[in-house]
Amino acid sequence: MRLAIAPRRLRLRTPIATAHGTVDERELLDVLVIGADGVTGAGEAAPLPSYDGVSLDDVRAALEDCRPILADADGLPRERVAAACREAAVLPQAFAAIDLALWDLEGRRAGEPVWRLLGAPAPAAVEVNALLGAEDRAAAGVQAAAARAAGYRCVKLKAGLGDDAGRLAAVRALAGPEMAIRLDANGAWNVEQALDALVRLAPAGIELVEEPVHGVAALRAVQEATELTIAMDETSAGPGALDSGACRAVCLKLTRCGGISGLLDAAARARAAGTEVYLASTFDGPLGIAAALHAAAVLGPLRPCGLATLDAFAELDVDPALAVRDGVMQAPSGPGLGVRA
Repeated sequence: MRLAIAPRRLRLRTPIATAHGTVDERELLDVLVIGADGVTGAGEAAPLPSYDGVSLDDVRAALEDCRPILADADGLPRERVAAACREAAVLPQAFAAIDLALWDLEGRRAGEPVWRLLGAPAPAAVEVNALLGAEDRAAAGVQAAAARAAGYRCVKLKAGLGDDAGRLAAVRALAGPEMAIRLDANGAWNVEQALDALVRLAPAGIELVEEPVHGVAALRAVQEATELTIAMDETSAGPGALDSGACRAVCLKLTRCGGISGLLDAAARARAAGTEVYLASTFDGPLGIAAALHAAAVLGPLRPCGLATLDAFAELDVDPALAVRDGVMQAPSGPGLGVRA
């Protein structure tokens, strides 16, 4: 098999402010695995340095370590090739691209969508949330009203940025009483600050709070002190975090887990610890979103997933198979991942 790597830059229509800093563009690596039979599998590497501390150069170097393995991989089972590449690449953000490409390749050779290869009986509808990235209350309210008009039943509001109460009140007023609102603090608080914030914000109605604090012990302390559902996000990458059962929920990201294979393994570990699982994107490209939807068809998450992020990119012609309709997405039914970047 031949490995091809090409950089790609996607600009956001509107910068998104988080506790990690502002995201205004995404730099990805498009990855192709080309078999001797000419069939090609496509994947993408989508590290986000401000989120996971991994640079694009780190990922490119890790992908190059997989090149000699793939060169001798024609005719070998996907699982064997994937295991060797996972060991060589080390970084899950790099292996994710290889994993996606290998699943896409297998699906295209078989003429089947990846969700069917994974054992799902149908692509399944995946409810998704709208992301509200505005830093001021007026703009947040406008975004909430637009999400409601588009049929979303859940929105996510970044927290820990200042005026959280004002923005949340504006969102509740314009999203309506039935809208589920989740907060994402990206670890902006310590335990005392988090508990104080949740007491002040809870009356507006909160579905859950993602990563109010960093670390297993701190998350456990917050969860034990509140009736709200606390979800682990960034902390989930730490040793033993998924097995800890520290929170009621965990938000898993395909890139950080190491592709479809790593995501399914992470979900199994979290569920074994009694933790609910849902999925989200770190502003992945089309292949990453498609892959997450294929995984969701198997996992059947009960909460809305943060996968409706492709429309945030300027000048990206989104594949109709990845469209959001009334707050719902579905895994593509074409061969492999069912889309091209």
